[in-house]
Amino acid sequence: MTDTTATPTSASNASASSRSLSRRDKRNAKASQRNYKNRLKQEKGPKMTRGQHASSWALHFIMFVMAAYCIIPLCWLLFSATKSNGGLYNSFGLWFANSKNGGFQLWQNLVGTFSYSGAIYGRWLLNTIIYAVVVGFGSTVIAAFAGYAVAVMKFPGRKALLAVTLAFMSIPTTIITIPLFLMYSKIGLVDTMWSVILPQLSFPFGLYLMIIYAQQSIPISLVEAAKLDGANHWTIFWKIALPLLSPGFVTVLLFSLVGAWNNYFLPLIMLSDRSNYPLTVGLNLWLKMSGDPSVGGGLPDSYIITGSLVAVVPLIISFFFLQRYWQSGLSAGAVK
Repeated sequence: MTDTTATPTSASNASASSRSLSRRDKRNAKASQRNYKNRLKQEKGPKMTRGQHASSWALHFIMFVMAAYCIIPLCWLLFSATKSNGGLYNSFGLWFANSKNGGFQLWQNLVGTFSYSGAIYGRWLLNTIIYAVVVGFGSTVIAAFAGYAVAVMKFPGRKALLAVTLAFMSIPTTIITIPLFLMYSKIGLVDTMWSVILPQLSFPFGLYLMIIYAQQSIPISLVEAAKLDGANHWTIFWKIALPLLSPGFVTVLLFSLVGAWNNYFLPLIMLSDRSNYPLTVGLNLWLKMSGDPSVGGGLPDSYIITGSLVAVVPLIISFFFLQRYWQSGLSAGAVK
């Protein structure tokens, strides 16, 4: 009887002692962190000369101007999207409109933008998402395959392929748009979504970036060891190369998504049906309609601004979402 009653007591004592030790360790850890921060505050940093102070202030000023150059238009777009059509011209651009100038009209502008002209804006937004997703992932996967092959596999014409890639990087895409239109018109692809998707699957800059990144991040010894274990190139790519290429993959994906989302000239030439337009071409059409009252049919400028704001939001969300994988891939590559 004595042994059975002593066992729970000893277990409770052990758990209590472990909790006290855990609390003591936490207190010690916090105390050591405070001491370390205090020592850092007490340590004097290296003194800067006058020239270094001047260059530091100049660099900070340049960075401030660059940040303001990027942020101020976005702030203006955000504030303007909350105003009525009259409030756009009767209130300060970088703040909300007061009640005399229409007040806060963001919800009304969103409803009007998505319902105007048979809800065509929602169709344009869906088209843009389709173009960006298909082109982004398609061109990135093709660039990853080709970059791995050029960097790791030995085959005739590797140097010529690199030279052709560099040559295509120097050619503006607007130059080849008209020849592409003539070629696609003969095979019946003009005025279809494929006429916008297929040309953008070729991404020379992404291919070059993946080649350089694969050459730096994939050890040849690791590939040879996998071959000795019986793995083929397909298995090596998916199991070994792709995890090492993840930071470069996400980088190319970001560039490709932004390029496909903001592409204007290619869909302008290829498409004539308004239902296939992306946001870039559709919003430009609205802008022309607002300047011509006989055609616009009372299209408010606030709808165009609100549509521009909605067009920017998915890019910002995708950047912050992919940036997490970008940073994790970079840290994982550094550990490896």
